[in-house]
Amino acid sequence: MATILKHAVPTSEVTASLDQVRETVTGVIADIRARGDEAVRAYSEKFDKWSPDSFRLTDEEVEKIVASVPQQVIDDIRFVQDQVRTFARHQLDSLREFEVETLPGVRLGQKHIPVQAAGAYIPGGRYPLTASAHMTIVTAKVAGVPRVVACTPPIHGEIPAATVAAMHFAGADEIWLLGGVQAVAAMSVGTDTMRPVNLIAGPGNAYVAEAKRQLFGEIGIDLFAGPTEILVLADDRADPFVCAVDLLSQAEHGPDSPAVLLTTSRAVAEQTIAEVERLLPGMPTRDFAGPAWRDHGQVHVVDTLDELYALADEFAFEHVEVLTAEPRLALERMTQYGALFLGEGTCVSFGDKVIGTNHVLPTRGAARYTGGLWVGKYLKTVTYQEVTDIDSQVLLGRLCGRAARVELFEGHARSGDVRAARAAGDELPWNTA
Repeated sequence: MATILKHAVPTSEVTASLDQVRETVTGVIADIRARGDEAVRAYSEKFDKWSPDSFRLTDEEVEKIVASVPQQVIDDIRFVQDQVRTFARHQLDSLREFEVETLPGVRLGQKHIPVQAAGAYIPGGRYPLTASAHMTIVTAKVAGVPRVVACTPPIHGEIPAATVAAMHFAGADEIWLLGGVQAVAAMSVGTDTMRPVNLIAGPGNAYVAEAKRQLFGEIGIDLFAGPTEILVLADDRADPFVCAVDLLSQAEHGPDSPAVLLTTSRAVAEQTIAEVERLLPGMPTRDFAGPAWRDHGQVHVVDTLDELYALADEFAFEHVEVLTAEPRLALERMTQYGALFLGEGTCVSFGDKVIGTNHVLPTRGAARYTGGLWVGKYLKTVTYQEVTDIDSQVLLGRLCGRAARVELFEGHARSGDVRAARAAGDELPWNTA
């Protein structure tokens, strides 16, 4: 049994908030469907105080913006993108196309086709999230997507130059200074100035996540990547100071970002809470991290490591940081998470910013059925089949006829009959012509 030293706000309050988000997003999408660019501009003015002549940057504008970015920032962007690109290429190499002959003259194959247009959403309402450009655009380009549309909002009416540079170096084909639901909707349904895409990837706030949810089916999405989550697993050897720092590192994403500690040590739990309260007032991002910890922070104490891993799987969180004596045990014991960060030498922030694995990960329990964004999300795995051997045509044609009639699919059966008739002269009693 777990002892809860810190609770989150009641689920009913979270649900009520999501209902309000859902209603707002529904209205915005419907308006953009009806009024297109006019509605996009109205919402950009309303939410971002941003209404340029064109939301899409020209090549000349991009070059000018990139030139304003300090060289060290550009060097760092290029280094991190190299890490992301390398890992994505290894992922691509793990995917195998094949063709096999299962019967004489029966060839079945599998191939991977990139989606032809992808939208990359790079958040920026609070912070210039350059790293999301690496994760969404670089990965799409490694997959071979020919057209990548990248959108990011202005920040307080200013162009996020480092983010634009990251989008440019990542290989974006179109760069738009446009954010929020209006960006997701425009990329999905298209307007007079923006051609729609086939799939949208990237993290975002609750409104962006809800827009992707509502538009899924009309377009593909990577996954539901809403407010950031961190789950820290700690035993009695863990340093409460490190636990607190790492919890707050993710809480600063926004006031709705859950930060949770599960530990086998009551002392570690109590000291971590004390360290969080000590560190919070001095954080420049306390306006976001404070409410996140107050409303969505949790601390649970369990008796054993087995309970620790079992409870962690129930949370099915986006980021799971394992600060235990044998962190790699989590690879054997856990099955429901977006990404694991093993040992004190590894932090979630490495994954967010620099290490090369993708930081677009499942939230709100989606880790129960999906992993995070990867090169395979941009690929359609398709099959093909070919039958050239006469005997195989007879075998499959007759079998198809029998199998289809068991299911009362006479039309299917007749297609099989025809192949057997062409190959072996079988009669077609249903053909009275």
